[in-house]
Amino acid sequence: MSTSSQTQFRYTQTPSKVLHLRNLPWECTEEELVELCKPFGKIVNTKCNVGANRNQAFVEFVDLNQAISMVSYYASSSEPAQVRGKTVYIQYSNRHEIVNNKSPGDTPGNVLLVTIEGVEANDVTIETIHLVFSAFGFVHKIATFEKAAGFQALIQFTDAETASSARNALDGRSIPRYLLPDHVTSCHLRISYSAHTDLNIKFQSHRSRDYTNPYLPVNPTAMEGLMQPVVGPDGKKQEPQSNVLLASIENMQYAVTVDVLHSVFSAFGTVQKIAIFEKNGGTQALIQYPDVTTAAVAKESLEGHCIYEGGYCKLHLSYSRHTDLNVKAYSDKSRDYTISDLSLLATQGPAAMQAQPSAGQVPAWDPSLQARPSYGSVPGTVPGQAYQASAVPTYMNAAPPAGSSPLSQPGATSMRMPPPGGAPLLGQPPYYGQ
Repeated sequence: MSTSSQTQFRYTQTPSKVLHLRNLPWECTEEELVELCKPFGKIVNTKCNVGANRNQAFVEFVDLNQAISMVSYYASSSEPAQVRGKTVYIQYSNRHEIVNNKSPGDTPGNVLLVTIEGVEANDVTIETIHLVFSAFGFVHKIATFEKAAGFQALIQFTDAETASSARNALDGRSIPRYLLPDHVTSCHLRISYSAHTDLNIKFQSHRSRDYTNPYLPVNPTAMEGLMQPVVGPDGKKQEPQSNVLLASIENMQYAVTVDVLHSVFSAFGTVQKIAIFEKNGGTQALIQYPDVTTAAVAKESLEGHCIYEGGYCKLHLSYSRHTDLNVKAYSDKSRDYTISDLSLLATQGPAAMQAQPSAGQVPAWDPSLQARPSYGSVPGTVPGQAYQASAVPTYMNAAPPAGSSPLSQPGATSMRMPPPGGAPLLGQPPYYGQ
């Protein structure tokens, strides 16, 4: 397009004291806009980083003649308007004033929304974000996440004044290179205010922190460092540990209820909660211990073993990402052993009502059984780890399949677990559901 046609395009527009600037650098600041326009008059308002690519802006002069002066100058000048070496195109806006200059993201608040451009989610740790922003005041909480705009973080300060100080100092700036991985050449912070006033942080992890609550549960599978692959002595990748085990049960020939699982898993420590569910056509269960160490011992001892001899109800164990199960009902599918008052839990169906235990006794999953002596102590298979004496009843009046005992391990005394429905025919154990 020729210079004459550019001039004609500009002058045929209706003059306005608001100018529309295009092709700006995406990191252009309000100060740079004012610096470009102030030779022509007084600037009363600006609106930066608008448009899909955030490379447009509006500038409002105090007087219409000042805006005309700027358009006329660059329409006839051989030197175009430039910001950071980029040619900026200027024309009159179809608006006559900049209204509502402050979007919701510009309304001051105590929580900042930070977009970190030029990085992947794992390139900037939550510790780095805390280090950068805590220079301006006490950071209460941080939550990070990924959206279409990229890697973002919500950062909560004590008050809006502290948050404004951090925003004014860091918006458009880059995190120092020495805090970033070597492969990250640069990153930029785009900061606005969030509508949130108090972030809801449920646990400490590599994605969320609450610096005001030292007693908040820690999600060990999500803490920074554990998220990175851990390589064992054999060179194989190890999964992050947790206090909750995920059990997949194969070859379900017999019913496996909460009480059956409690009998098995309480041998290694206190079982807090159990939840059984069906997934992908199979039976799975979540078993919660008080700590990771107890869960690790149980996992190592029980992995690959069967609840009944003959390959019945084989256990495959892994660590769950859960740390605290939400058990709402007392039933044969879920149990919370940390609640002593069962009236606090809803019951599910007649079976759940029949399973109400007496004081200090865990109910049997087969209510037809009557003889219920306690288990004895069983030697452990892990060095230095003895089985805890269990208060869970054994089941002696219903005969198991010939040679069948739960969790048969070399060198371990069998804990007898009979199948439901009474004694089977010799060599013919009853199938699940019979």
